[in-house]
Formats: sequence, C-alpha cells, structure tokens
Amino acid sequence: MRAQSSATAAPRIAVAEAPDRPGLGTLQAALGVVAFSLTFPATAWGLEGFGPWPLVAVRSVLAAVIAGGCLLALRVPLPARRHWPGLAVVGAGVVLGFPLLTTLALQTSTTAHAAVVVGLLPLTTALFSALRVGTRPSRTFWIAALAGAAAVLAFTVQQSGGALSTADVYLFAALLVCAAGYTEGGRLARVMPGWQVIGWALALCLPLTVPAAALALAQEPVHLTAHSVTGLLWVAAGSQFLGLVLWYRGMAAIGIPKASQLQLAQPLLTLVWSVLLLGEHLTVAAPLTAAAVLVCIAVTQRARG
Repeated sequence: MRAQSSATAAPRIAVAEAPDRPGLGTLQAALGVVAFSLTFPATAWGLEGFGPWPLVAVRSVLAAVIAGGCLLALRVPLPARRHWPGLAVVGAGVVLGFPLLTTLALQTSTTAHAAVVVGLLPLTTALFSALRVGTRPSRTFWIAALAGAAAVLAFTVQQSGGALSTADVYLFAALLVCAAGYTEGGRLARVMPGWQVIGWALALCLPLTVPAAALALAQEPVHLTAHSVTGLLWVAAGSQFLGLVLWYRGMAAIGIPKASQLQLAQPLLTLVWSVLLLGEHLTVAAPLTAAAVLVCIAVTQRARG
C-alpha cells in the first residue's frame, strides 16, 4: 500500500525535485563537488585512528542513522518496488564500493595522487549515463571530456613510472562502481527527492554495514584522536549524506553528463585541501593537470546537449 502511494506521488515529486532552474542545479552540483573534495583528506585523517574496514563500515552506519532519522521524522513512505533495484546499485556503488576501494588505495597512495586519478570519474559517469539513460551530449562535450580524461591518464602514468600500482587498481575499480551509482542515483532523483535516494540506499545497506562494523571494530584496534574523529564525522555526514543530497539534486536539474563534468574540479580542490590540511607536497604535474581539466569543465558546461 505504501509503495503504491509512493508511486502515485512520484510525478509531483519529480516536478518539485527537478525544476527548470539550471543555475540552481549547477550550484547544488558544485556544492556537492566541494563536499566530495574533502573526502580524501578526511579519510586520511580517519585512517590515523581507524583501520580501513572499521572506517568504511562505521561511516556508512553513521550516515544511515542520519538519513534514517530524517526518513522516520518526515514519515516518508517506502519507495515503489520498481525503484529498489536502482537503489541497490546506488548502495553498492557509492555506499559500499567507492568508500571501501578508495580507503584501501589511500593506505599506500597520497591524497593528491588519488584525487587526480579520480578525475576520470566525470568521463566514466558520462559514459554510464549514455548507456543507461540514453543521454546524447554533443561532439564538443565528448571532445572536452576525453581531453580531461587524457590529462588525468597522463598524470597517472607519469606518477607511477609507467606502471600501475596496487592503489591505482583500487582507484580504477572505484571509478566504475561509483559511476554506476551516480548514474542510477541521478536517474532516480528525477522521480524522488535526492536526499531520499541516498537515504534509502544507506538504509538498504544496513543489514551489511552493521555486522561489518561490529566485526571490524572487534578485529582492528581504534585510537581516537581529534583528527580521526573529525575525519570519520565528515566522511559520514558530509561526504556520504549531505554531499550526495546536493549532488543528486543537481544531476536531476541539469542532467547527469553536465553535472558529472563539474567533478573535474574535484582534483584541484582536493589538492588544495591536501596541502592545507595534510601538509603534502605537490609535484609540478599535479596542479598543471588539475588546471587543464578546469578548462575542459568550461567547455563541457557550454556545450549543447
């Protein structure tokens, strides 16, 4: 009965969630990118006191508690049954897969290197969107997106001495699962509010994340520090929930391909945070690569769909 009422209300929600206000949608997606840009530095802080498995599991549980509290407080009905497979893809990609794979990568990779590799995410998301949703961006869009991806690949090869490291394998796998989650979440955000998309995806993962958190905390020691607690709280509340709420709202408003290309700015922002918060030293190639992809962003945003 709940699913039926949710399905009936879907058209009204779709209109409210994705109004014809591209400026607002761009701002929301951009704010989501700012939140995501802090994820790697916050994860590095979290790893100072938590092992990779406890950090990923606990962040997902905390984010689910926040989202679940909102869903219960507002008495949001269950999504229609046809939306649950899509929510499962969102959960597998952005709740479980991407956080785990990037956290494992950051054990041996600097945040600066990981950030620029993940600069391939916009192109990957645009490709998933074309295959899954049927979007058809212009030729100019694809040329600019490919140029940005080429700059990122060149940086990766240069940094690794011509061979992929184990961390790079984790990062490239993270790109695939995250792009799938972004695409499916952007599609669902056209028929339900963005915060409900990530909220239900987090709730769907609770049967896995709660026992995983309990097991991981029992197996790996935890050393609470100001940095580790702050990092954990940010990746749970900022990256895993609030950032994705803004991101999915923006994708619903301006389209998955254009929103995805805004994320080309994420490496540059993360490089800034890695210097300010972690004291990392950048090679000349890192900021040059990040600047090159910023040019690509400008082109993709001006390109017609």
